[in-house]
Amino acid sequence: MGILVDKNSKVIVQGMTGREGASHSRAMKEFGTQVVAGVTPGKGGMDFEGWPIFNSVAEAKAATGANVSIIFVPPAGAADAVLEAAHAGIPLVILITEGVPTIDMMRAVQEVRSLDEHSRAHGGEGVRLIGGNCPGLVTNGEAKVGIMPNKIYAKPGRIGLISRSGTLTYEAAKLLNDAGMGTSTTVGIGGDPVIGTTFADVLPLFEADPDTDAVVVIGEIGGADEEAAAEYIKSSMKKPVVAFISGRSAPKGKRMGHAGAIIMGDVGTPESKLAAFQAANVPVADTMPEIIDLVKKALGQ
Repeated sequence: MGILVDKNSKVIVQGMTGREGASHSRAMKEFGTQVVAGVTPGKGGMDFEGWPIFNSVAEAKAATGANVSIIFVPPAGAADAVLEAAHAGIPLVILITEGVPTIDMMRAVQEVRSLDEHSRAHGGEGVRLIGGNCPGLVTNGEAKVGIMPNKIYAKPGRIGLISRSGTLTYEAAKLLNDAGMGTSTTVGIGGDPVIGTTFADVLPLFEADPDTDAVVVIGEIGGADEEAAAEYIKSSMKKPVVAFISGRSAPKGKRMGHAGAIIMGDVGTPESKLAAFQAANVPVADTMPEIIDLVKKALGQ
């Protein structure tokens, strides 16, 4: 069944009536996702291609029972859209938008964490933010809440996939699919310096998932998320994990594409990430196709 989303998830789309929101709402519906409504302030009451549009997330949740929101709102309003969904009690919020001001994301992530703690302390299911600047997530054959190509994720598989890179997420999933293994759930956590969910947040979910046999982590240079993931794997994971680090050949001083690809001193370097995974007994592929060989070896195939 995978993690976080399945065929019972009810999804609202914040920004459904915009170009990106409309296009990906259709694609998610074609995949089989239960897209139940859209939210666009000022357009409440209208019908958009058969979906009801509401002025607020709270109204949409009350009318449809939605438990997932995906956000296609321009950067200036994206953090406020996250907080609207979180305060409305949506337990899973996915922010696709790229280029959200860092100070806005810091405020949103901090407030979502406070709401999550308050919810769990009072018996609720909590609040989780995935992204921003991410492709979303998909549980093969059940539900896609994101922008990934549908055809790669049609057949259920048993490999969990977590990635900071959108494009490499698709490539790794296709390689696993073509090798006959496929993915259980794919989670794109995003490449910005401030994100809602990290590798170390997702790994425990795959560890507990009976439909996942192994996990592939697609990291990149910069930041310290891979090092934190390696610490968790070393201390707590029994399932095999295989990693890939993109940007290992990038020249020093070169500005890379993702805002989160920032190297500070000795933290975030390719060497520090390789050393961390080596200490956790996690094999690191030198190329994307080598991921398949390492996963097969880890599973004894």
